[in-house]
Amino acid sequence: MTIKRSAERRPLRIGFRTSIVTLFVAVVLLVGLTLVYLSFSRVSLITLTAASTFIDKVAQLGADRIDSKFRNVRDSLEILAGLPSIQSAEIDDNSRLYSLMASMLRNNPQIFNLYVGYEDGSFLEMDVIDRAKPAFRAGLGVDEDAAFCVVIISRTGNASPSPATIFLSDNLIQVAETKGPTTYDPRQRPWYVEAFKDEKTLLTGPYVFFATGQPGYTLRTALKEGRRGVVAADLLLNRLEVMLDEQRLGHSGVAFLFNDSARIVAHPEMSRLMEEIPERGNELPSMSAIRLPGLSQAVETWRKGGVSQQFFADDAGRTYVAAFHGIETGGNAGIKLAVIAPLDEFFAKIISERRGLFALALGFVLGMLPLAIWLGSMLARSLRSLAQQTDEIQHFMLADRPRLHSVIDEINELGRSVFATRTVIRNFASFVPRPIVRQLIESGASIELGGTRREVTVLFTDVADFTAKTERADPSEVMIFTSRYFAALSEVIMKYHGTIDKFIGDAVMAFWNAPDDDPHHVVHACEAVLACVKRNNELNEQFRDAGWPTYGTRFGLHAGDAVVGNVGSSDRMNYTALGATVNLAARLEGLNKNYGTQVLVSAAVKERVEGRFAFRSIDEIKPKGFAEAVRIFELRCEADGASEHAFCQRWETVYAAIRQDQPAVALVGVTDFLAQYPGDGVAQYHAERLRVELQAPRRVASGAMQ
Repeated sequence: MTIKRSAERRPLRIGFRTSIVTLFVAVVLLVGLTLVYLSFSRVSLITLTAASTFIDKVAQLGADRIDSKFRNVRDSLEILAGLPSIQSAEIDDNSRLYSLMASMLRNNPQIFNLYVGYEDGSFLEMDVIDRAKPAFRAGLGVDEDAAFCVVIISRTGNASPSPATIFLSDNLIQVAETKGPTTYDPRQRPWYVEAFKDEKTLLTGPYVFFATGQPGYTLRTALKEGRRGVVAADLLLNRLEVMLDEQRLGHSGVAFLFNDSARIVAHPEMSRLMEEIPERGNELPSMSAIRLPGLSQAVETWRKGGVSQQFFADDAGRTYVAAFHGIETGGNAGIKLAVIAPLDEFFAKIISERRGLFALALGFVLGMLPLAIWLGSMLARSLRSLAQQTDEIQHFMLADRPRLHSVIDEINELGRSVFATRTVIRNFASFVPRPIVRQLIESGASIELGGTRREVTVLFTDVADFTAKTERADPSEVMIFTSRYFAALSEVIMKYHGTIDKFIGDAVMAFWNAPDDDPHHVVHACEAVLACVKRNNELNEQFRDAGWPTYGTRFGLHAGDAVVGNVGSSDRMNYTALGATVNLAARLEGLNKNYGTQVLVSAAVKERVEGRFAFRSIDEIKPKGFAEAVRIFELRCEADGASEHAFCQRWETVYAAIRQDQPAVALVGVTDFLAQYPGDGVAQYHAERLRVELQAPRRVASGAMQ
């Protein structure tokens, strides 16, 4: 006891040389790293200030350029509104007017069309056909010579001509003419109505134009003189994509337009963003389509009175700088320009020099370290790596890692031993359930024969007609495809917390709630079986493509008490489950063949997961070794399908008649069910049994099996 206490009281001692070296290194690191931090912080502040100022200038210039585009369209509309022919509604057969409108359209590539509507319903519209989507020209049914589409609806005077649509070539020669439209009334369109309601706002929209399939706004203004009416133009925002792309900064920067509803109205990749909206109709992509989590918060901060320059970070911690500016001509439409760039790309040179300064200062600090410390660090690094690897092995993290090599023989040998240990344990886990191996490693206990009684859910699977499908095949191919099959099912079972017990020929035995406790083991087992069915179907598609027979898997599932533990000898043992529960699960798997089902479960399973999954009654059996009959059910799917619910309800009505021991009545119900579901194996089984029972003396109780 005295020796033990003296050992506990012995103070920690270190050598003199170690103390001096440690103190020297600590001082050098403290001074050097302090200088590095101060310089780094100063350069970072300068970088942020410069970034904020520069991106604001870029955003302002971009907003001015876009404003100028809007103003050009506005000026064209004002010129058009000032024409005497427009003011007096002289729109029919007016070649000089058509020539001027065509010239305006040529000089403004961002405009799809120009049009004017009057209070008497008269209407004139000129479209640039090739600025619409290809289907627009195809729908018009005109040849390639047609460059402009002119719609004329003149209701001025008593002898007004019928509405007509004429098609003009690029040099304004008429190439075709059609009648109509007869039902169009400009006075009912939003651009006409809003022009008189709000004369301060020039824009209507945004919306997706039918002819182009792209978003845009309608610019409109009411006529100040002459006839009462409105001149307007459809502005194609996709024409701004090139300009927005020129505004971006760095490789990952972006510039785009958005409105007060947080909808993107113009973007360099607008077509892609529009395609990503499912069933979008006339919807525009939301701000979340940019996939920058901090962007919406930055916009909200600016709208609440914050500065136009904002910094935010994405989920990966990358810092972005953004600037926002309103488009003045947009008025109440609330169009804003956003320019965003990653800080590391935006000022790549400054950041590179900052990093260089940091590396230079850190290099000075490291250069002051003596060779002995460098050697000690190298040794410590190797030992730390080995300690980390052994810790990973203890926590059952067995991913491949390269073997550690060292010039020091002892460390090199230790690295070889750790590498070999990892390999042995990984191979061992291929034969013994991984939870068992994990428990052995973490607890340090040895494997012993014996078991405990506990509730488990047991699964048996089997491939239908496996021998017939593979007896003439190449044995090596049988092994390859069957291994793929086992790997697929094993992956699904372990994903849902199951333990693979063994592979028996083409069958799999697995169970839940052992060795690890799983309070939801019945639910997990049912989920695993349904996932196995889905994975089996996917694998069969691959087998068909490879010319290999498909594997039709049958499943049997039962929950109950079993003895779980290690069975065998001291030289060779197996972790497994034994008892009537296991036997019944195996029996259920085999009964699938009789009923034409794929998944059979016991009443014990159904009762534990009632409401979570869809089941239907199959039969009542009397297995050997069981004192009472056992009701069995078919597991269909998750309990969330209306059609499946109707199917099960329909069958339960039929099955109730079968259970009432009235063969004639039950046969009628089964026959009606088969008329609705002719391929149902369960109904076919009961129909055949009922026919036999009606034709011969009854030897067994209704629904029972011996």
